[in-house]
Amino acid sequence: MKNARNNAIVFLGGGRITGALLAGLRLAGYSQPIVVHDRHPQKLRQLGARHDVKVEPDLLRAVGEADILIVAVRPDSVRELLRQIGQLQSKARPTIAVSLAAGIPLKNLRTWMGPPARWARAMPSPVARSGRGLTALAFDRDFPLAARREIRNFFSPVGPVFEIPESKFDAFTVTYSSSHGYHALAALAGAAVKLGLDRKTAMTAAAHALADGILAWRESKTSLDALLHEAATPGGISAATLARMDKSGYQRVVEQGLRAGMSRAKKNANR
Repeated sequence: MKNARNNAIVFLGGGRITGALLAGLRLAGYSQPIVVHDRHPQKLRQLGARHDVKVEPDLLRAVGEADILIVAVRPDSVRELLRQIGQLQSKARPTIAVSLAAGIPLKNLRTWMGPPARWARAMPSPVARSGRGLTALAFDRDFPLAARREIRNFFSPVGPVFEIPESKFDAFTVTYSSSHGYHALAALAGAAVKLGLDRKTAMTAAAHALADGILAWRESKTSLDALLHEAATPGGISAATLARMDKSGYQRVVEQGLRAGMSRAKKNANR
């Protein structure tokens, strides 16, 4: 890995996931140099002021500062961005790059930017802003071991980090999103309001059902089946509720949703 003058992590793209990661890193006390590039000056000013990072509106200068380059733009913008970087002078090209773009495989990243970069894919969660994130990693062939450790260490302050095969990345992406929890919370609370609860009480009850219940499972050594059996006593109200939900196709609908997400990821790969 090259010796950059600032040993900086450089983000290309100042969107939501960049903001969430920066918030989580600062919360954890991360103090290494971070540079953010974006085409929109106002977004850069806001990120610089909010997270105490260096902002760089010029793509060439930003890339030139990168010890590790993190591509954090939308999937439909990745190809053109990497093409621009590939046209830069070779001395300005990064040797280690990480893509946060959902659905874009390593083979595309290698082709679009060209050598000498080695690529990793990372899928961090917006929940990183609270330090409770989760990040999956997949690495390019012959990825340097020192850089692999550095990337794991970069993401670890904002939550657990683990490596999975790239072939599993799309399935992970559609499953781990915090949107599932928010969506379930909205649906459960909304149904409770229709049953007569006020909004505040409905949200409190639904949040307990989802967040506190799952937290109890994570912190205990009790199996999920055992906890389900404990919470939904046969012949009781909870058992009747869950049975009706399953009969109505709850699990089938969830699977259909995940498959739709997988389909979208495959479209990203074919851009």
